[in-house]
Amino acid sequence: MCRLFGLHAGPRPVRATFWLLDAPDSLSDQSRREPDGAGIGTFDAAGKAHVAKQPLAAWEDHAFAREARDLKSTTFLAHVRYASTGAHTLLNTHPFEQDGRLFAHNGAFGDIERLEQRLVGLGVADLVHGQTDSERLFALITAETRRAGGDVGEGITRAVTWIARELPVLSLNLIVTTATDLWALRYPATHELYVLERNPAGVPGPAAPLEARSRRIHARSEELAMSPHVLIATVPMDHNPDWRPIAAGEMVRVGPDLTVMSSFPFPEAPAHPLTLTDLDPAAAESQRQ
Repeated sequence: MCRLFGLHAGPRPVRATFWLLDAPDSLSDQSRREPDGAGIGTFDAAGKAHVAKQPLAAWEDHAFAREARDLKSTTFLAHVRYASTGAHTLLNTHPFEQDGRLFAHNGAFGDIERLEQRLVGLGVADLVHGQTDSERLFALITAETRRAGGDVGEGITRAVTWIARELPVLSLNLIVTTATDLWALRYPATHELYVLERNPAGVPGPAAPLEARSRRIHARSEELAMSPHVLIATVPMDHNPDWRPIAAGEMVRVGPDLTVMSSFPFPEAPAHPLTLTDLDPAAAESQRQ
C-alpha cells in the first residue's frame, strides 16, 4: 500500500528534513515487498512547485530515498509508491504536478480506458504522461477544477463523484497541495488515512521538534517546535494521542491559516466496489503492503 504524507506548516515557509525511506527494513520485515518509487514535493517562496522523485527499480536506487533532504516550504507532500499499475519509471512516480498543484494517491480503480475517453472529451488527455491510474485521476481533478473556475475542492468533488459512479473502485485516498492549501480525501473505507492538528506551544514542558516517523517516511523540523501545523498520513507517525482517522468519505481542507474544514460530498459507497480478490495478484499485493 502506498504511503502518503502531507504537512501544512502555515503561512510562512519552514525548514524540514525528510527521509523518504527510513532505516533499512529489519530481518523480520525482509519478506515485505520493496517500494517501487518515492518522491517529495514543495513550493518555493514564489509559490512554484518543485518535485524530487525517482523510481526504485533496483536496490541501488534506494540511496536516493534514504538520503536526508533539507527543504523549505509552507506545504510538503511525500509519497512512497507500491505500484498497482504502470512500470517503475520516473513518469509513473508520485507526486505529480499539474497547473501548479501537487498530487499523490493511494489506492486503485479500474476501467482506465473509460477514464481516458473522459479525459479526451474534457480536453486534458495531454496532461497524462505515464501509465498510472493515479495520474489520470489527477488529470480529471485538474479538468474539473478548471471547469469550476479554479475551485480545487469542487474539482476533487466532481472528479471523485464521477469515478465513484462510473468506474470500479477499490480506494481513492489522495492529497492535493498548493503553496497555501492542502486537501486530503479518504474514500471509501478501504484504506485508512489520519490527520493531526499539532500545536506544540500549548504542550507543557520543553519545546520538542516535529519528529514524524513511520516504517517508510521520516520528517523532522526544529522550526516547528513551537509553531502549529497539520499532518496527514497513511498511519499515525508518532505517539501523539490527537491523531484521528479521517472518516470514510471525508474530505479535509487545510487553509492558509491552518483552519481545518471537513465535508462529506461523495456517495456513501462506490457504485461498483472492488475488493482485493478482483485485482490481479501484483496489484492486490501492492494494496496490502
